[in-house]
Amino acid sequence: MSALVAQALQKRYGPVAALAGVDITVAPGELVGLIGANGAGKSTLMKIICGLVRPTSGAATVCGAPAGSREARRSLGYLAELFRFPGWSTASEVLALHQRLAGSARGGVERDALLQLVGLGDAAGRRVEGMSKGMQQRLGLAQALIGDPKLLLLDEPTSALDPAGRRDVRTLLLGLRDRGVAVLLNSHLLGELERVCDRVVILSGGRIVAAGRPEELTRMGGIEIQTGAGPRRFPQARREDIPRIVSQLVSEGVDIYEVSVVRGTLEDVYLQALARE
Repeated sequence: MSALVAQALQKRYGPVAALAGVDITVAPGELVGLIGANGAGKSTLMKIICGLVRPTSGAATVCGAPAGSREARRSLGYLAELFRFPGWSTASEVLALHQRLAGSARGGVERDALLQLVGLGDAAGRRVEGMSKGMQQRLGLAQALIGDPKLLLLDEPTSALDPAGRRDVRTLLLGLRDRGVAVLLNSHLLGELERVCDRVVILSGGRIVAAGRPEELTRMGGIEIQTGAGPRRFPQARREDIPRIVSQLVSEGVDIYEVSVVRGTLEDVYLQALARE
């Protein structure tokens, strides 16, 4: 059973179409990234999956249950882009509250395990108001994991983290994938998505304009060879052309220091998709 299935989702706010027919499926243990400009429909899609917003038409299911139903909510964890925990609460108290809301009866064992998992093992008694923004972001991740969700919805989960923190979150996400947890990840940090996602979906104007595995979307852009006279680019060359090109240059007396395959980036793909729109 798919962790998430969205079919022909449309959402209109008066004359504005936030979503204009979106189809997306996320399998168990699959990590899917969402890319799009502000207003592209990413957050609306997330809110429909959570049951916070009802679609104008179309439907979404979470682990086979209609989005927004009690069964669907039991199966997912959600971290919003903008969230705020009570400043006077400790990390442990925040998680205890969300355990009650989620109906989790695992108590302190679960709280301690989650805090350890996100790098806050020594901060159980620390008040939110005394935490850095990065620590609060980690706490937000911990609360999203309460109850062992089968689908995790993350809206800009690394926005407040430093490079070391982003690396830790990448490691965490890969570990969740290995445990069969599906993740739908919305982020403007395209390099992060490229590193961890199995698939990427690009939204523009409420529609999917490109989708696929990162290595499929970021196709080769030729060969670049560093020579004694400077770099030389062969934009139409493929990987299998390298021996022939190098042999030809060497026969011409060219000194070769480095050969690299040039690939596009998700940023290139994203900007090209928007340009086509």
